[in-house]
Amino acid sequence: MIHALQGGLLALLFLLPPAASGQELVATRVADGTEIARLSVPQGSGWCVLWHHSVKGFEVSDCYENRDGHMVLVRSHQPDFAAGLGHIPGRGEQVSDGLGGYYILNIDEAVPGNAYIIRPGSGAVDHRLQVGEHIISLSAVAPRERVRIALTGSLKK
Repeated sequence: MIHALQGGLLALLFLLPPAASGQELVATRVADGTEIARLSVPQGSGWCVLWHHSVKGFEVSDCYENRDGHMVLVRSHQPDFAAGLGHIPGRGEQVSDGLGGYYILNIDEAVPGNAYIIRPGSGAVDHRLQVGEHIISLSAVAPRERVRIALTGSLKK
């Protein structure tokens, strides 16, 4: 089963367009450094980490942007004030999404070291990386494992 899953992941990676030179979003398993995803994110482009809330089941998103070679958290969408979610005053601007939830906009918070570690949930939580139309499920290939998400490539000072 694991070999079939790994083979499926490799097949998926070959279907994705090759990453352009410059900055790339790279996801790796912390335990052994195995690369899970590598996607081009040129200056000014962005990506989101998506997942389903473990209790309520709705989709939450945290979206980032490549700003001059730096990973910057720019916004979050949270459909409810469920456990573990919420706006921290002074950290972005909370606005209604018109559907009972809210966006936190203008967070504009640089991620130290251009990387962070998450532990993707399994099954229904389904942590995913979305870059443009491409979505890669981290939960499908590394459930409950430590995964490093990093913006790599040449950095401008």
